[in-house]
Amino acid sequence: MNIVILTNEYPPYVYGGAGVHVEYLSRELANMEDHAHVVKIFCFGDQHLQEGNFTVEGIASDGQPPAQDPRHQKFLEAMVRDIVMAGSVREADIVHCHTWYSHLAGCLLKPLLGARLVLTTHSLEPHRPWKVEQLGTAYHASSWVERTAYQNADGVIAVSDAMRQDVHALYDVPFEKIHVIYNGIDVHQYKPTPNPAVLQSYHIDPTIPFVLFVGRITRQKGIMHLINAIQYMRPGIQVVLCAGAPDTPALGEEMATRVEQAGHESSNRIIWVPQMLPREDVIVLYTHASVFVCPSVYEPFGIINLEAMACETPVVASAVGGIPEAVVHGETGLLVPVEPVSPQDFEPRAPEQFARDLASAVNSLLNDPVTMRAMGKRARERVERYFSWRTIAQQTLGFYRELTKT
Repeated sequence: MNIVILTNEYPPYVYGGAGVHVEYLSRELANMEDHAHVVKIFCFGDQHLQEGNFTVEGIASDGQPPAQDPRHQKFLEAMVRDIVMAGSVREADIVHCHTWYSHLAGCLLKPLLGARLVLTTHSLEPHRPWKVEQLGTAYHASSWVERTAYQNADGVIAVSDAMRQDVHALYDVPFEKIHVIYNGIDVHQYKPTPNPAVLQSYHIDPTIPFVLFVGRITRQKGIMHLINAIQYMRPGIQVVLCAGAPDTPALGEEMATRVEQAGHESSNRIIWVPQMLPREDVIVLYTHASVFVCPSVYEPFGIINLEAMACETPVVASAVGGIPEAVVHGETGLLVPVEPVSPQDFEPRAPEQFARDLASAVNSLLNDPVTMRAMGKRARERVERYFSWRTIAQQTLGFYRELTKT
């Protein structure tokens, strides 16, 4: 089978779960036992790699298209790259797109090549209204591109059952076209890896328990709610925020202000690492953390939780989207209920109560080390059993085969 994967993110330019998903899924597809499948990745960037049946080709941005609003620039550049992608693919049985950034190219390649168009649902624009801050009115254009792709797709892979329901409700895609295949984790790479020297390099005291957050500075990830929760956390701990890549400069400034304010409200030390860390360092931080916190207000699945769980760290997470399909309440961590303002706005209806509930869940684990360690062990066991990339690649390939038979 000739498989073409279109994506914005691919190493070394990865800033979210979609990029992680594409990296591991594509290599597993290329390494299936029969080696009969050609896997070609077209991504945003300057990457170039050829390894047998596996190819990566970055599409660079050659100049900037004109934009009347500077916030439109990112959208317009993506559309230009999509057109270059569409003109760069010679043949394909399957064109598999990841996020709206690549959807225009997929919609063009379906009729140009007669290929089957597959979309993986990592997120949905109607559930991310705060993107207006980043894109301006181009948010409405990105939403249009996404809607058009779902209306033309031959098959959709949802990373959770919650996302399957959303795709059907928002874009009226028939349920029989939507197949749930979870995100995965490399359990050989993500595993307990203690190294106190790495903690010290980030000014984290290895002798004091710490709560960990890892993610981008975006409304979606709920980091501002976690910062607000710090004042309610028990004393005698550290809070480590590995948070970089703000959606906008203004959001980065808001983050700095909120962290400074939280430092005055709590006796606990806050360590903010404002850049995306190397994977090997993040694994060490997961390993040493007492609790990992995922306060997302919108999360189709949340690979980040699997990463922490694989390192035997229990998770406190908001009970939104696909998170409850990864984190089992009372077994591998604790889920905090969130009541959204509306289906289109995933901000909590009661943000102050949400912050208090996050802190309460964190405190209950920190105050019961025996339960905390037992949850960490069960978290690792669950990841090993249900979320290996080999299993996910086999399921994905099976879905491709069903589509090419029709």
